[in-house]
Amino acid sequence: MRRFALAFAFVVVSAAALPAQRTTFTHADTLRGTNGPGRSWWDATFYDLHVAVDLADSSIRGYNGITYRVLAPAKEMQIDLQVPMQVDSIVQDGQVLTARRDSNAFFITMASPQRVGDTKTVTVYYHGHPRAAKRPPWDGGFIWRQDSLGHPWVATANEGLGASVWWPNKDIPSDEPDSQRIAITVPDSMTDVSNGRLRSTTHNADGTTTYEWFVTSPINNYDVEVNAGTYAHWTETFKGENGDLTLDFWPLAYHLDTAKVQWQQAKSMLSCFEHWFGPYPWYADGYKLIEAPHLGMEHQSGVAYGNHFKNGYLGRDLSNTGLGLKWDFIIVHESAHEWWGNSVTDKDHADMWIHESFANYAESIYTECQQGKAAGAAYVIGTRRLIKNDRPIVGHFGVNDEGSEDMYYKGGNMLHTIRQVVDNDTKWRSILRGVQKTFWHQTVSGTQLEAYISRAAGIDLSKVFAQYLTTTEVPVLEYSLDGSTLKYRWANVVSGFAMPVRVTVAPDHYQRIRPTESWQTMKVKLASAAQFTVDDNYYVTVRETGTAMGSGGELEVHVRLAPDFARSRAGRAHLRF
Repeated sequence: MRRFALAFAFVVVSAAALPAQRTTFTHADTLRGTNGPGRSWWDATFYDLHVAVDLADSSIRGYNGITYRVLAPAKEMQIDLQVPMQVDSIVQDGQVLTARRDSNAFFITMASPQRVGDTKTVTVYYHGHPRAAKRPPWDGGFIWRQDSLGHPWVATANEGLGASVWWPNKDIPSDEPDSQRIAITVPDSMTDVSNGRLRSTTHNADGTTTYEWFVTSPINNYDVEVNAGTYAHWTETFKGENGDLTLDFWPLAYHLDTAKVQWQQAKSMLSCFEHWFGPYPWYADGYKLIEAPHLGMEHQSGVAYGNHFKNGYLGRDLSNTGLGLKWDFIIVHESAHEWWGNSVTDKDHADMWIHESFANYAESIYTECQQGKAAGAAYVIGTRRLIKNDRPIVGHFGVNDEGSEDMYYKGGNMLHTIRQVVDNDTKWRSILRGVQKTFWHQTVSGTQLEAYISRAAGIDLSKVFAQYLTTTEVPVLEYSLDGSTLKYRWANVVSGFAMPVRVTVAPDHYQRIRPTESWQTMKVKLASAAQFTVDDNYYVTVRETGTAMGSGGELEVHVRLAPDFARSRAGRAHLRF
């Protein structure tokens, strides 16, 4: 029996026609992305970072005292600092150590014995002109700007390239220090705002001021920030699940009145996310919003904000529903990272979906808190038009590869779909809160997170995660209707995919069915195939098939496709947050 496919008014783009995922990586990629022999023997426990900013030539100079615990005997330590930054000297126990440079890493020869269990400190002195971020926050580096009144305005944003673009550290997400000092020296006319709480302000004889900030909790390296400008400041208190949380707001001085109105949204955001995700993770370090000379970034306990005090994403609604214009995108999305990305952090950036899929999904959660469950669903469904399905969401491990930008919209829709599979909002909320409680202030792999969600749901979701995270294929529910008999199966799926889905079995009446890759049948009360639909809350495609006999045998006819992959990519904006 032969099968033939007839093409009608729709175009299907196959995976083979999509751009290939990057498969070649450099030696520098491996050094940056792997917990290699120069890294695996020690555990960073404290960073003591001191940096002076020189506006005259856009340079910095300083040192980082790296305190660590010895896990295994070793003679060589890898410290990361990217070109064109330069190391001046490396000191331990009063002795200058030698080091060799290999691309963006320095390999230090340890002069004294590194005994298991010992806690030691190595201090790296350095200077240079850090890479200037051309399109912050998407590319990393320093931002040298002026505000609209001509005052100098300096900031950092380093998600893509990592912290070692401007300061020396163990630049891998799986090892976070338990705490950190961030002491930034700037001209007296400027105020620096960094992570954690301000411990001291020291006016120096040379016309500069040093702001010493301290983070009492584990922090991922790329979140460490400099924000130096002409700031105003006010403080409020949020009554949260863990008591009083201090809210510190740092707009540019001439935006104070505007900020006092727009930034009130932080309180409703915190109320919503604490309800759904659990307590804000950094009560000890507080919550800050800091105006920045770039769009924004999730700097831990000090969210950088550059959305121009507008609702939406720079005044636009990414869902194309109008719902996103009811709230400030940067306040909501970047603050969601305090839970997803900062408290629960990926071990390898190939699993960056842990950060971005959940932060994207949090946008719809906030819409639900503000405007109701139907609005939250409509918002996330509306973002599907931005999904590219160009390459898998999960990247290559060990080479600092983040995978596809579909980690945002496709990842958010995957989580919304899983919520439908769980089919119990009380349980779904307990799962989200359970993730935060179980992995509080920890680094985690995607595999660990997927296994936890499956256990907590009481459902094996491994094939669902595999489908949406590791392939570019959208599940296709194939069906045909012969009288009152509905025939259905999953196609375009990973082996063993058997996700339940809600479909119409009578006009305006939905019922859950459990398709597999094999055809199944059931009785329905539908007058025609046109009355058969799948609940829009599931990110899947529907395809009707019919059979007709011809001289060649059985002919399979595809007559309806939704969504149209080609159309869904039209107008796709290139966005990162």
